[in-house]
Amino acid sequence: MGHREDLLEGAKKCLVEKGFVRTTARDIVKASGANLASIGYHYGSKDALLTQAFIAVIEEWGDKFTDGVTGEGGSLERFRSVWDGVHAGHEESGPVWAASMEIALTREGLPELRAMLAASQGEGRKGLVSMFTGVPEEELGEEDLRTAGAFYQALLNGFMMQWLFDPASAATPAELTEGMRRAVELMVKTGPAGAAGAGRAE
Repeated sequence: MGHREDLLEGAKKCLVEKGFVRTTARDIVKASGANLASIGYHYGSKDALLTQAFIAVIEEWGDKFTDGVTGEGGSLERFRSVWDGVHAGHEESGPVWAASMEIALTREGLPELRAMLAASQGEGRKGLVSMFTGVPEEELGEEDLRTAGAFYQALLNGFMMQWLFDPASAATPAELTEGMRRAVELMVKTGPAGAAGAGRAE
């Protein structure tokens, strides 16, 4: 690997072990075997490198269970299958989730990093919609991401918070699926409420 790839791997390791805030440029250099100047040359800044590392870790995390997802797109079986995959990897994913929450709670700090992560949300939502619905990412539109994507992202973030706060009381895949079934059943009984037109992925 070249310095660029070495830096990314080193940053991913530091991100999981120390989080965003406590990781220094020297930590990344030590973990990667590269030199300090190469961070600026290849990525522009430490924050930019850590953002790329975070995105890479999330993509790798998603790839681990995407192939094992079963059930027809949009079905309860598929919903349960996705959550089975998320839950199976929650121990390994914990440090990454903690790092993302760390950035979210920093508020006024790390504006560059927060802006970069915010800009990457669309890709994250696209991947989530595709996993839950089976619709290829390239076929999804902006409305899909702003509706179904935001919904699935909210569910994932909620599960992350539950697990980080108290793993023992966090919802299981079965409980999440039953909760979704009950919510949908109630919505069907009460009828439409004048919501905006549904996107294809809903």
